[in-house]
Amino acid sequence: MISRRTTLVACASAFLALPARARTAFDLQAHRGARGLLPENSLPGFAYVLGLGVTTLELDIAITKDRELVISHDPALNPDITRDPGGNFLAARGPAIVTLTYAELAKYDVGRIKPGTSYARTFAEQKPVDGTRIPKLKELFDVVKAAKNEEVKFAIETKVTPHGAHETVEPVEFARLVLKAVRDAGVAQRTSILSFDWRTLQVVQKEAPGMETVYLSMQRPGSIDNIAADNPQGSAWTAGFQFKDHGSVPKMVKAAGGHTWSCFWRDLTADKVREAQSLGLKVLAWTINDPDAMRQFMDMGVDGIVTDRPDLLRAEMQKRGLPLPRPTPVSLS
Repeated sequence: MISRRTTLVACASAFLALPARARTAFDLQAHRGARGLLPENSLPGFAYVLGLGVTTLELDIAITKDRELVISHDPALNPDITRDPGGNFLAARGPAIVTLTYAELAKYDVGRIKPGTSYARTFAEQKPVDGTRIPKLKELFDVVKAAKNEEVKFAIETKVTPHGAHETVEPVEFARLVLKAVRDAGVAQRTSILSFDWRTLQVVQKEAPGMETVYLSMQRPGSIDNIAADNPQGSAWTAGFQFKDHGSVPKMVKAAGGHTWSCFWRDLTADKVREAQSLGLKVLAWTINDPDAMRQFMDMGVDGIVTDRPDLLRAEMQKRGLPLPRPTPVSLS
């Protein structure tokens, strides 16, 4: 019988024999915490993935009227996950977060999905945590500190749009507020800033040289708000870096000064991955929740995967003998 020690030594030897890029730790990014299992962008979800062990906490930022940074994917309250102080799900899209003070925002419960919605069908395994509020960014930093986890990274998305300026803080102020928050928390060295609206990334690169910037893209025809980075007519999302001038999205990201290209997984091909990596870019695929697709893109050579099911991705990493991020269980009580 082969001992566990022998197996581990063999895996370690194989790992060290890999090329330098392949030896880089695979980036297991927990999308919105663990949205497939617990309420999205919630402290219970982030606590769960800290206990599981992930490389990176992926999260989204909105900013309140009184300039509190909060963790929310949507710039306005989402009726699929939001209940009012009376316990009733919102009947329609709620107010923009930037129009609410944090005290007003904290009255809403985002601890369960509205039954019968497409969201509920997609995430049927998500367990409700009633009483969950949209958290402050600094509360997440406190949870990570309580977990004594000094390795986990933060991938912070700025939820800005060129088509909805009235619903968000403008890009320069948004970027500066996020930079101040991560510096104040002492986590700037393990933070990356990401966005579909590349304007905030340009601000980050000017004001925080060396901080990783992650350029998000969705290239499929008919994507929301003409967000397609490869639109031959040009895109308002790409801070003036246009497909017609560069010929590919990886080249656009490189020209923009990016560190990482994070691409919708259905847009990625092996050729695109190789092109981006040949330009010195790290490549992430978002958002993959199916184990077969995870295996496909790991075989393709992506540097990391963004997933709502970090438990499934971690299991696949373990099967491959890849280094696993350290679990750091933490209590929220």
